Amino acid sequence: MKDGPSIAPIAALAGDPARANMLAALAGGKALTASELANEAGVTAQTASSHLSKLEAGGLIAQVKQGRHRYFRLAGPDVALMLETMMGVAERSGHLRTRPGPSDPAMRKARVCYDHLAGEMGVQLFDSLVAHRYIADRADILALTRKGEQFFAEFGIEFGALASGRRPLCKSCLDWSMRRSHLAGQLGAALLDRITSLDWAKRDNKSRALIFSPRGERRFRAAFRVA
Repeated sequence: MKDGPSIAPIAALAGDPARANMLAALAGGKALTASELANEAGVTAQTASSHLSKLEAGGLIAQVKQGRHRYFRLAGPDVALMLETMMGVAERSGHLRTRPGPSDPAMRKARVCYDHLAGEMGVQLFDSLVAHRYIADRADILALTRKGEQFFAEFGIEFGALASGRRPLCKSCLDWSMRRSHLAGQLGAALLDRITSLDWAKRDNKSRALIFSPRGERRFRAAFRVA
């Protein structure tokens, strides 16, 4: 018998098509109801309840109770990172879901990956932050520079609250559609919060897509010197 973590139970949980659709829906960081997740999975409410119980017991999702209502969310950013990485492997290997539509180009341009910006604009942001030495990237180990700390402070990000968190400040996340890194971690989440608070972009209610207004995109590209 081999020692160490076993990936088989996690792979089995995520490998079921209905559960995979539920997890993909939760990868945008929103907490969803059992009914919403049943709709995403294309299963009955009873079947969805069974799937959700298995995902919760397996440590992939957690319940959030608000009054008489129950919501479900991913158990943490490590689950989101696992899903984004698996999506990248699926994209590279040609295993695609046959649900194309108007949201697909928007998802590839900009989307929410758990709590940070992903897609083409997320990768462009990451590349610019590294190129301008706001973030140092040493073999995928990221560190905020003094120049970067000043830049982000001027952009309106408070570092006092970030320093107290348990998550890494800066972390790279492999983007499934671009197959390159975007910025995750506490700083990635803070940047997304700041972008939306400035009304540069808003979330699509029906997908993980993040829709930039023309003015918002211009401001984004000017602020981060993205071509």
